[in-house]
Amino acid sequence: MVTTLTYIIIFLFGITVGSFLNVCIFRLPAGESVVAVPSHCMCCGRRLRPFELIPIFSYLFLRGSCASCGCRISPQYPLVEGLNGLLWVLLHHYFRFSPLFFLSCLLCSALIVAAVVDWRTREIPPQATLFILLLGVLRLLLDLNHWPLYVIGFFAVSLPLYIILIASGGRGMGGGDVKLMAACGLFLGWKLTLLALFSGCVLGSVIHLALMAAKKAGRVLAFGPYLAAGVFISLVWGDALIGWYAARILGL
Repeated sequence: MVTTLTYIIIFLFGITVGSFLNVCIFRLPAGESVVAVPSHCMCCGRRLRPFELIPIFSYLFLRGSCASCGCRISPQYPLVEGLNGLLWVLLHHYFRFSPLFFLSCLLCSALIVAAVVDWRTREIPPQATLFILLLGVLRLLLDLNHWPLYVIGFFAVSLPLYIILIASGGRGMGGGDVKLMAACGLFLGWKLTLLALFSGCVLGSVIHLALMAAKKAGRVLAFGPYLAAGVFISLVWGDALIGWYAARILGL
């Protein structure tokens, strides 16, 4: 009962933060304030009432439409809120109430913002990357005995990606991806960051090829969502995957 109640509380906190993530996703690319402007309908501009601001449940109660003008509400709202809540619950399952749990929750929330904005606009918001960088600094300070792991992680992936960026004139890699992986590398350390890049490349290749075949998607893809997924995989299962690879494949 205690464990179930804990998961429910974490999920509720997660979807509440997820509601704020939606604000960031829509306003950061437009250069709007995420705190000064009250929540409002994207169509008619009417300020939303309290019962319209309840994460997930308001969307279901309103049947996905504005109560005033009837404009359809993007399903992105409940999807982002629910995803953030589920990820926070999963992180608690692995890290319990440790400093890494709280930092990882904030990291994953920032990754959601970076991924969705990149998917929508092909640009990763610098505010999300800067926030992840600050989280990386905190992670480093909490584990100073292993500081080379994190400092090398800052350059392990971002430096090769930067070389690709320069060599391709920006066609093979985006600057936002380079900065994102530098910040995530400081948080994860070099081993997990390399795994994050590998995972992101595999996911990007498989999923985008499927989209090209099914929906005639173009060759250019937003790499941020796949990198974000790779970072999450490394964060939660990276140590186990690396241990398995070292034991089963390398025989170490």
